[in-house]
Amino acid sequence: MRIIYTTILVLMFAAFSAAAQTNNDTAMILPFENTSDKAEFNWVGESFADALADLLKVPTLNVVSNDERKTIQQKLRVPLTVLPSLATSLKLAREGKATILIGGKYNIVPAQGDTAASVSVTAKIIRVNEGRFLSEEFPDGRRVTRDIILNDALQNLQTVQGQVAYQILYQRDKALPFSQNQFVESANKVPARAFEAYIKGLLTSETDSQRRENYFKNAMRLYGEAKGGETYANAALELGHLFLNQRKFSEAIDNFSRIQPASSQFAEAAFYIGLIQWQQKNYEQALAVLRPLAEELKLTSVYNTLGAIAVQASIAERKNKGKSDALLKEGLELLKKASESAPDETASRFNYAFALFLNNDYKAAAAQLRPILAASPRDGEAYFLLAKALEKTGEQATAADFDNQARRFLVENNRYAKLESGWKNGSVDDVNLRVQQPPRKDFVSVVLIKKQATPTAAPLNETETLLAQARTLYKNGGDDDAMAVLRRVLASEPMSAEAYLLLGNIHLRRGDLEQAVSSLKTALFWDNKLVMAHVGLGKIYLQRGDCLQAKNYTSSALAVEAENQDALGLQRQVERCSK
Repeated sequence: MRIIYTTILVLMFAAFSAAAQTNNDTAMILPFENTSDKAEFNWVGESFADALADLLKVPTLNVVSNDERKTIQQKLRVPLTVLPSLATSLKLAREGKATILIGGKYNIVPAQGDTAASVSVTAKIIRVNEGRFLSEEFPDGRRVTRDIILNDALQNLQTVQGQVAYQILYQRDKALPFSQNQFVESANKVPARAFEAYIKGLLTSETDSQRRENYFKNAMRLYGEAKGGETYANAALELGHLFLNQRKFSEAIDNFSRIQPASSQFAEAAFYIGLIQWQQKNYEQALAVLRPLAEELKLTSVYNTLGAIAVQASIAERKNKGKSDALLKEGLELLKKASESAPDETASRFNYAFALFLNNDYKAAAAQLRPILAASPRDGEAYFLLAKALEKTGEQATAADFDNQARRFLVENNRYAKLESGWKNGSVDDVNLRVQQPPRKDFVSVVLIKKQATPTAAPLNETETLLAQARTLYKNGGDDDAMAVLRRVLASEPMSAEAYLLLGNIHLRRGDLEQAVSSLKTALFWDNKLVMAHVGLGKIYLQRGDCLQAKNYTSSALAVEAENQDALGLQRQVERCSK
């Protein structure tokens, strides 16, 4: 029997005295950190975030849901697949109006002989506004921070989660009107034997596929027997992926299809059903499955995949012009969203450019292709499409230059000759759309937005007020005072792209080019759509005589905002620079 590994879950929490904690608090729970160096256990971290967000919902405590927390992370451009630092975690909590922050760590401890793998949990609570750990105050004035430490078998993970939830609430409010048993019972949603089989399946190496399959099938059987025939969604999802990796497509679809729309796993399952149908060139079925997900899964990979399928379906339906045009229009809209949501992602930008090309919008296609070549200067197909787009817009000399580059990089398998032959016959259908099967980690953090809340105008917070003050000072030439204000902004908001943009502009006005480059690049790191940061960097490289870099930043500025007058002015200067 394969060794089963224990999870030490170290929950991070902060604290305040019992007298002040019973009302008006809001908690945010972060996924726990895997300290075991075993990536196959990463699911445990998300499992705790999801379970505690549900278990901690009591009348005296508001909870930021797991989906809401992910939305906040995306809004602040904090990667969903990387655990944020403490400072960033506090920033997330403040953005979510949380007063309590909950997180954790876990480690894997192997079973030894007859001793089963065990789970050890250490928990803490952070009082967000005060930035200190929750503590208990004694009559003599002493304040003591108590860690929550629990140990149990790995197969009892749900019980551990219930105990952790209870102790978190009890530390916050000694008058908690619920027992620990109530939380444990609520946490144990999955029958113990089914959960144990599922855990063993996750612990089994993917190379031992038959044994892994047997565990998941057993988990589904035990769950169905105990739950009146219901489907164990987690196990069905794992089986679907197991069969997909084995290219047993019908079995994969069968298991993915068992997952109901109400399940949190439904989006992932439906997406992979769509991918399978697409790979089998069943475009209509693929679109039917994926269309409902487009606005629910706020992922670039979903927009890109669905858009690419729509474009391929459009090509396949050329004999029916009305249908073909409608599909191409749908593909254009989706691929535009994909390219805008991830400007640095060249695959979605290339697909968008290809769709624009098919739509005879050659100028717009060329505008999308130029930044791709700035990032990937050996992209033969991008050179080929750009050459043909420029040829269509009458820029023959430039088109010839790019066509020569296409010949240079499309040598393998006589690729250029095949594309050129198709072009002479009036087709670019041999150009490959770029869609990759996304890793599953993209779906651990899927954001399902079922209900869009009506946006309300929020009052200016301190950061926005300070930024407005800094903008005014900069406009009036008060650089020193503006920099002092911006330092205050960055002390509390270290990811403020606009603060770095203003700093870069101040350094540029003062002639401190190195400092300006550093600040402007940092601004783009946090927000790549700041067109004036692109323009500023273009001006610096133009001043240095680096025409290629100046051209690259000009192209990226115009890709963000094609009609920006500063960017267009820079473009004219860059054209003279390169001559």
